[in-house]
Amino acid sequence: MSPPYTHTSFPVRAQRFGAILIFTALAFSICAAQDVTLQKLVDPDTVVMKDGKPVPFALYGLIEFKSLSEAFQYIDSQYDRWPQGLSEEERQARAAQLLRHAVESRVVSMIDEHPLEVLLTHTEDELSRALSQIKQPPPGYGDAFVAVRNKWKRALNCWSASPVVTGRVLSNWYPIEEGIILYGATYDSTEHFWQAVKYHPDITVGQVSDLLQIFQKTDWKPWMAALDDNHDVYLKNAYAIEFLRHNLAPERLQWFRDELARQSLNNEDHARQVQQRRDRAFRFTSYEEKVLWGDLADMFQLVYLFSSPQDGVRDELAKRHFDGIYMGDLKFGFISQEFRSLMLEIWKVKYLKIARFREVIVSIPQETRLEHFLNDGDSPDIPIPIYVEYLNQIRKMALQQVPSDTKPKSTGTTSVPAQTKFRPKESSPAGAATD
Repeated sequence: MSPPYTHTSFPVRAQRFGAILIFTALAFSICAAQDVTLQKLVDPDTVVMKDGKPVPFALYGLIEFKSLSEAFQYIDSQYDRWPQGLSEEERQARAAQLLRHAVESRVVSMIDEHPLEVLLTHTEDELSRALSQIKQPPPGYGDAFVAVRNKWKRALNCWSASPVVTGRVLSNWYPIEEGIILYGATYDSTEHFWQAVKYHPDITVGQVSDLLQIFQKTDWKPWMAALDDNHDVYLKNAYAIEFLRHNLAPERLQWFRDELARQSLNNEDHARQVQQRRDRAFRFTSYEEKVLWGDLADMFQLVYLFSSPQDGVRDELAKRHFDGIYMGDLKFGFISQEFRSLMLEIWKVKYLKIARFREVIVSIPQETRLEHFLNDGDSPDIPIPIYVEYLNQIRKMALQQVPSDTKPKSTGTTSVPAQTKFRPKESSPAGAATD
């Protein structure tokens, strides 16, 4: 039986996760970010405030909550989402996974670092005592906080707004003043390259705009419902499907069109070339690269992958080459090892050939694991676990170039596996359920 509420209304607090459903009135505890204590942090009803506004966190980077109590209700609503599709053990495992991600997203905030600071500046015994004061927590709640603490006490979150300089430099968004030459063209950052290559060299801004008009005239509700109803497809591609739900909304499609119009581009301009550094630097910020050019291309590529051969929109996407990634005479799948491997190749240029970036990455103690966590968001083209492994791998490769007597002091280092030259092969786009 489905819970009598939706995750957008949250009229009650629900704790089930396979056990007895318990309802109590929500009584949010408002707390300014700078006043967060360990006890308030672990209290599911706490709403952290900053500048007079709640500090949100999310699952999949897109489904936002103000408190963990709200997240409990969403997790509970997912428990019976596919009554015939999952065993009891599989439902419990998914609930535990969502709970772990929700706790990490609450603690590792993109807006304020105080929650993480509070967790890391208390002992595990102090955390256990604080958790013991929580009444009727869902299964695994305490374990989730312990796991988050153990992960982040020796980790650096590498992203564009990191409070740590090295964390910002190791973001793809980091602007490169002199530009970076990748595969015969100059880009303002590695982010600019990564998003630009998702567009075939021949496709124009006008063609992109025409495709958006087709998308706006399409009723996406039945198409999304088919993805939602197939538990096997959804669970293997949860982030990609939530990403599509967000970006195929009418207001979002209109936003894409408005943003393209705002850029003062000509219809005959080529989408890939305008993202390169040509007559001007930083025509687009890294943020615009991701949320405009990147999200737009990802949406097109994912719709192609999840559509059946009978869908007319699939033909329209193929005509405009959103059926894979084109590099010179090569083509490989949007969701493929070949495309993902390209990230490591461009990092070899940034961190191995540009001395100033090599010095930054090797300066980070090897006991500090490099991580990338943004509101539990992911990336369909290069999943975060693979991205993180590449990030730690490129640091090892950079350390190999440093004379042994100048390497940072460290223990427990491992050798770097031999690298093969990147040679993407011709490949068909991966199926929707093979990511």
